[in-house]
Amino acid sequence: MSWSWRLGKFAGIDVKVHATFLLLVGFVGLSYWLQAGSLESALQGVIFLLALFACVLLHEFGHALAARRYGIPTRDITLLPIGGVARLERMPSDPRQELVVALAGPAVNVVIAAGVFIWLTLTTGFAPLGQIGITGGTLLERLLFTNLLLAGFNLIPAFPMDGGRVLRALLATRLHYVRATQIAAALGQGIAFLFGLWGLFSNPLLVFTALFVWIGAQQESAQVQTRHALSGVPVRAAMLTNFHALAPDDRLARAAEYVLAGSQRDFPVVSFGRVIGALSARQLFAGLAQYGPHALVGEIMHPHLPAVTDEDTLENASEHFQGEGTHAVAVTRDGQLVGLLTLENLAEFMQIRNALRAAPGQAA
Repeated sequence: MSWSWRLGKFAGIDVKVHATFLLLVGFVGLSYWLQAGSLESALQGVIFLLALFACVLLHEFGHALAARRYGIPTRDITLLPIGGVARLERMPSDPRQELVVALAGPAVNVVIAAGVFIWLTLTTGFAPLGQIGITGGTLLERLLFTNLLLAGFNLIPAFPMDGGRVLRALLATRLHYVRATQIAAALGQGIAFLFGLWGLFSNPLLVFTALFVWIGAQQESAQVQTRHALSGVPVRAAMLTNFHALAPDDRLARAAEYVLAGSQRDFPVVSFGRVIGALSARQLFAGLAQYGPHALVGEIMHPHLPAVTDEDTLENASEHFQGEGTHAVAVTRDGQLVGLLTLENLAEFMQIRNALRAAPGQAA
């Protein structure tokens, strides 16, 4: 994710923070300072926010480590003003495994809340319940409250919250995965509509939440339907066979000529018949601006291009676009490069396939 800074690697997973998170820190600090008029109050507000997002980070690690148990790696975890995002390579196809992965995050928040509860019970005790909330009570009391709030909010049965995945996993034990997703997405959009209606008369933040949930449910349903449509279809049915490859000692000027001469935007870089990297149009433009047209492709290229065989399925190949953030996948046969699969030609393949299905008396 662009505009993100790497904080470090924990349990083998990169942890990043988005630049907009700093805006949230500044906003919270300023709000506390304006309310209480002291630097100490502003510092307390920022400390609480950082402690809260430490709990959010642990929540995301719950998902990531549960997924790792089933052989699914996590590329990174990014902290955003709206929460955390763990980029799993994919979700488990087994509903029971998806249920475990989805519940692992809220379970972490419940464990944190239980630990804080036990600590407070054995030490200082509690303030009256009416005084405990997001802004009321001691730091630990507020963390107890917000962790329970996080667990409860994430278990709302609506995508993209964990509760939507829990519902989908439960339905998928009885129904087809696509149908289970459609039902869970429809319910999520219904909840989003109620959130938005409630927010119009009470809290504008609920309107934003409703929009977030509505779009998340729509995207999840569309992605699952697309993957289902691509299942069983071999990569060779959609791959580009008329494409240019570059060598690491080619000049950027040659890549620029290829871009101007056609529509290709991503280039595999091949050395002695083996794919050793890729050069995207964005990398090309940045390289031209910084080093000029005589710079070598090998100095600019990304040293990795995911590869699949031409007999692999488009469903499996499309996971590389989601998990690795790439725009192209090399297609090989017996170790030799025979094609290129890009997001653009995959989308065009789907459009042609849908058009053929819609034609009278035709099937794709």
